[in-house]
Amino acid sequence: MIFIDKLQKIKEDFEKLNYELSDTAVIQNRDLYSKKMKQHSDFRPVVEKFEEYLKVRDAVKDSEEIMNSETDKEMQDMARQDMKDLSERMLKLENELEYMLIPKDPNDEKNAIMEIRAGTGGDEAGLFAGDLFKMYSRYLERSKLKLEIMSSSPTELGGVKEVIFMVTGDHPYGRLKFESGTHRVQRVPDTETSGRIHTSAATVAVLPEQEAVDVELRADDLKIEVCRASGAGGQHVNRTESAVRIVHLPTMLEVYCQDGRSQIKNKELAMTILRARVKNKLEGDEKAKLDSTRKEQIGSGDRSEKIRTYNYPQNRVTDHRIGFTVYNLEAVMQGDIDEFIEKMTFDMNQKLLTSL
Repeated sequence: MIFIDKLQKIKEDFEKLNYELSDTAVIQNRDLYSKKMKQHSDFRPVVEKFEEYLKVRDAVKDSEEIMNSETDKEMQDMARQDMKDLSERMLKLENELEYMLIPKDPNDEKNAIMEIRAGTGGDEAGLFAGDLFKMYSRYLERSKLKLEIMSSSPTELGGVKEVIFMVTGDHPYGRLKFESGTHRVQRVPDTETSGRIHTSAATVAVLPEQEAVDVELRADDLKIEVCRASGAGGQHVNRTESAVRIVHLPTMLEVYCQDGRSQIKNKELAMTILRARVKNKLEGDEKAKLDSTRKEQIGSGDRSEKIRTYNYPQNRVTDHRIGFTVYNLEAVMQGDIDEFIEKMTFDMNQKLLTSL
C-alpha cells in the first residue's frame, strides 16, 4: 500500500495516546486531556481499519503459501478461491484507508453563505444570475437542505443584481464549496430581436458561516447605517428605516441587508454575512491559499474567468476545472448538479492524496 508507513505511524501514535490517557498528569489537565481524547477519537477508526487490513494481508500470504506448497489439488483450489476473495477485500480496505487519510476540512459541516452576483453582460447577466439562484434552490430542495434569503437586489426584468442566502442542513459548506467561481452562459437572450447568441456571466461565492466566538467584530471597527429598503429599480418599498448597511473599517468590507422584516433582523443578517467575509479575508491574507478569499473565488466577473459554461444552443454544460461535460442543460438548470459536485470532490480528494 502507498501509505503503509503513514498508517504505521498513526497506529504507533494511537498506542502512545492509549498510554498517555491513563497518565494522572494528563487526566488532571482538562485542556490537554480533551485535546488527546479528540486525537484518540480521530485515530481510532483509522487504526481499526488498518488492523483489519493487516489481518487480511496476512491471510492472503497464507493462501499464497498453501497454493505454492500444497500438492493436493482440492486444497489448492480452496486456497485460490480464498485468495481471490481476500484480495478483493484487501483492495476495498486500501481504498477506504486512502479516503480516511484525506485531510478533513473543518468547515465542511458548517452552514454555507452563498452569494450570487450578475457579472458581465448587462440585463442578460442579471437574468442568468436569477437562473443560477433557481438552479441552486432546486438542488437544495432535492438534497433536503434549507435555504434562507439574507439579502437580495432584483432587476426590473425579473433577474437579480445580487442575492445572498444561508444554506443549512447536512454538511452544507462541504457540498457547495466547489461552486465558487464565475459561471458563464451562452444563449439568445429574450431581449435579443436578431437571434444573436450573447455571452454573459454571473459570479458565485460560497463562504462558511462563522460564529461570533470565531470572529470578533469590535464595535469601534464597525460603521452602521440604517436607511429605507428599496425594490427593483431603486423605488422605495417602505416608509421605515429598516435596511441596514455595515462597513468593517479595517478591511472596508461592506454588507447591505433589507430583506428582513425589521431593522433588528437585517442587522443580525448583515453581521452574519460580515463575519463570514471578514474571516475569509483574514484567512486569505494569512495563508494566501487558493479559494481562501472572495476575490480568488469569484475573480472579476469577466466572461473569460470561468469555471463552468452553460451553452443553450448545444444543450451543453462544461466544468472547465475538470474537463467534464454533460448534454442535459435543462436538467442541470432544474437542479441536477450532483454529478458536477461529486466529480469536483473526487478530483480534489485525489489531489489531496497525492500531496500526503
